[in-house]
Amino acid sequence: MAQETLSVHLEENKAFFQNRFQNAMDLIVREVELSGRKAALFAIDGLINKETIALCIVEPLLREEAYPSDPKGMLDHMEHQVLSAAELKRENRMPQLLTLLMSGFVLLCVDGCGEGLISGVQGFAYRGPQEPQNEVMQRGAKDGFTESNQLNMAMIRRRMKNPALKFQPMEVGSQSHTPIVLCYLEGAASEKILAQVRQTLESCPLKTVLGAGYLTAFLDRGRVFSGVGLSERPDVVCGKLEEGRVALLVEGTPSAILLPFLFVENFQTLDDYLTRPFYGTFIRWLKYLAFFLSAFLPGAYVAVIVHHPELLPESLLLEIARSQAQTPFPVMFETLTLYFLYEVLREAGLRAPRSLSATVSIVGGLVLGDTAVAAGLVSAPSLLVVALTAIAGYAVPRLYEPLSLLRLAFLLIGNFLGIWGVMAALVFLLMDLCASHSFGVPLLSPVSPFRGRLVFRDVLFRASWKRLSRWDAKVQDMPGSQDH
Repeated sequence: MAQETLSVHLEENKAFFQNRFQNAMDLIVREVELSGRKAALFAIDGLINKETIALCIVEPLLREEAYPSDPKGMLDHMEHQVLSAAELKRENRMPQLLTLLMSGFVLLCVDGCGEGLISGVQGFAYRGPQEPQNEVMQRGAKDGFTESNQLNMAMIRRRMKNPALKFQPMEVGSQSHTPIVLCYLEGAASEKILAQVRQTLESCPLKTVLGAGYLTAFLDRGRVFSGVGLSERPDVVCGKLEEGRVALLVEGTPSAILLPFLFVENFQTLDDYLTRPFYGTFIRWLKYLAFFLSAFLPGAYVAVIVHHPELLPESLLLEIARSQAQTPFPVMFETLTLYFLYEVLREAGLRAPRSLSATVSIVGGLVLGDTAVAAGLVSAPSLLVVALTAIAGYAVPRLYEPLSLLRLAFLLIGNFLGIWGVMAALVFLLMDLCASHSFGVPLLSPVSPFRGRLVFRDVLFRASWKRLSRWDAKVQDMPGSQDH
């Protein structure tokens, strides 16, 4: 039977840890003798600061001469009068001790005592805050989340000096026990949503969690558009917390999970609120247009060319017909081939080493683009449509994954069912969007159900801060806040 608690015998505890970390060279065991009684320090190499251990734990222990004779009194004396570490606590449960050891803590055990002293002496290397790669802002802050939850919490706390900001520790993974921090603003976040998030995380059956993406499948309902958002920016997370949202920080992941996440937020960035209102509104409408172009342009193009050529002006129709007559493939096969070729080039550009990314761009843009048109393998209008679709998709990067599949679906529907099939598919997509919820909040809110004040001040338009300040606090109006 596995040992559940610390033994009063130091040799048994030492044998237990050495057995659990068998064939693992990173277990450190430092044995000392204090007033004739044996003691030992247990730690994991690479996760601790050895200088801190030497100055705050080992040196005070060896310098002290007057230890009580009984083991429990000795441990009390160490905790209150000897050790100078900032973080000390007692623990005797073996599963918790193993997790703490692998999180950068050091364990002090005394022979004859069934409890151990745990001290936080983390000293592992981590990447410092850098500008986020996927959320580039012109006027926003240049620091982004790192892989350390402690540093991420500090960046959030530095911006929100509010005692109502809470960080609740949790663990996910039956084997790895990945640390997760539940962040919310007390009084703003809905207790119902908090309870649902806690229940979902506690019932997660994963053995290990190596990234935030592992949890999105359990937090989302699995529809076309996700109700779970990701952000690498502390300022964005602070804004969402003020609105009553919930954030999850996963150890080892430089992104925060945002819950609930609405569909309209895919078109909103922090720059919208740092620029003048008329320009923020203009940029927002450009993103709406880019979304529709990226999703429907290839399908509408194929549908019109194959089924409804009479909808095009005569001059444009003649130019397209002339281009199609010089290519050996039908427009459907041509557009589909260009689409898959673009996705391959994009994936190659993402995965290739940085020294080769420029080569991939040159090969894709010149060799496979201009050369294919000059050789008569593809038509220029089809290439233009696919290129415009790809560029438009970059305007809304958070929606790129669903857009890539919607683009393909509408392309096939447009080829077989024409423009009426594309319209019918759009209706079904809107129905699915209206029926989607994220932790009880409609995904299309505040458009459906319609909330005029929010739609006209922060969805279709971006009102000035003077106008926004005349209303109640934004958190009281946003879905997912306490009043819901």
